[in-house]
Amino acid sequence: MKKWFSIVALFTIFTILAACSDDSSSDGEGDSGGSEDGDKVTISIASWAFGSEGETNLNRLMVDAFMEENPDINVEIDESISDPWEESLASAASAGEMPDVFSVSHVPTGMANNWMMEVSEFVGEDEEYEMLPDAVKEAVTYDDSIYAVPSSQNILGYFVNQDLYEEANLDVPSIGMSIDEFETAVSDITNVNQGVIGLNEANAIPEWYPAAASEDLGWYTFNDGFHLDSNEFIAGVDLANNINTNGYAYATLSEDEMANFNGEDANEVWMNSEIGMRWDGTWAIEAYEQNADFEWDFVGIPGDRTVITHDFYGISSSTEHPEEAYKLAKWMGFGKEGYMKRMELADEEEEVGLSGVPLITDEEVLDEYFERVDVPGLEEAYDNIENAVIEPFKTTPGYGQARWEAPTGVEVGDESNATMGALIDASVSGQVNIEDYASQINDLANQKYEEELETIGE
Repeated sequence: MKKWFSIVALFTIFTILAACSDDSSSDGEGDSGGSEDGDKVTISIASWAFGSEGETNLNRLMVDAFMEENPDINVEIDESISDPWEESLASAASAGEMPDVFSVSHVPTGMANNWMMEVSEFVGEDEEYEMLPDAVKEAVTYDDSIYAVPSSQNILGYFVNQDLYEEANLDVPSIGMSIDEFETAVSDITNVNQGVIGLNEANAIPEWYPAAASEDLGWYTFNDGFHLDSNEFIAGVDLANNINTNGYAYATLSEDEMANFNGEDANEVWMNSEIGMRWDGTWAIEAYEQNADFEWDFVGIPGDRTVITHDFYGISSSTEHPEEAYKLAKWMGFGKEGYMKRMELADEEEEVGLSGVPLITDEEVLDEYFERVDVPGLEEAYDNIENAVIEPFKTTPGYGQARWEAPTGVEVGDESNATMGALIDASVSGQVNIEDYASQINDLANQKYEEELETIGE
């Protein structure tokens, strides 16, 4: 009798264990982000794109939507990472408290400090990653390795006040215009005494001009190194100088001349329909749609090349949940499902709007986007995105030094050792002749590029 009871008891225990095992297997089915014991995985994310805690913000809404779509993953927004961004990340890394996913202001810095894990394996198996423009993929590939996930994309260039040109009986600038047509459009519309000016500012010209003038050069001449001693770069500086010294740009007018315009700054003057073309990015479109009481369009830069700029996420090298972290980064950035949800949320919430353009070149995504953003020149610019020029600050080793920070040893005004940025600004304003220093600053720029390139082990 006792023996029979023991057998029954053992059978009952095995049955309960088997049922528990079946329940656990059933509950976990399809939950790729869950841990082995069925508990939620918690990951953290930090980004300057989240705004302040408590405000209605599209990226915060996207995090909530991600958790709804992935109930096995809990996402916490790390509010402790703040400006200065890289210093804040460095402190978190030293304390062993890095967010699982974080915005990175300069990818090579994150690589050199071992903050980010390599994501080549994830993107190599991701068909949607292959739908990014080639220029974007190339920008974040270092010696065949990838460490950053594109999180946003904007197109840079000029916006034109079409009404202003039509009222003046001038040809309205359009996308694909030549450099000569651009220069003519800037000068012909200008009438300072009547409160009309060609440009808001000319300082971007030396950066985009080389790419507009030559297929072999990129932004600020970069193409596997800098070419600041090229004729194209010198011509770009000279054009900017010509525009400034002739009074075709609002930023360099005297106070007396600015008094002819309605507004406290270039933004107000533009919105008051007194600037012919304004240099800006697609992040400004929502504000233009809401506040510009005139017909406007996007015309990019002269020629047929589109300029794009990006933000990126890094995935912490210390994360315990790399698959979930990549899934979140993709949802917040380039992924189709995430961007479709982003547009849906922007439609539902009056307080938020789309910023930038889609990363993924998926036809359904683009059709939905351009139904919402009716800017003909922008759509044409996007159609040419495979021929894009990358604004390289966040991805190019040494760029900050090569463009702005490195001391040149050149005396400019009161500065005995002007930085690269100060020297170029002085050239644009006519204080110095860029040709006298082109070879010197080109060597310096490439030195800074090579120095940081070595730190990331390429």
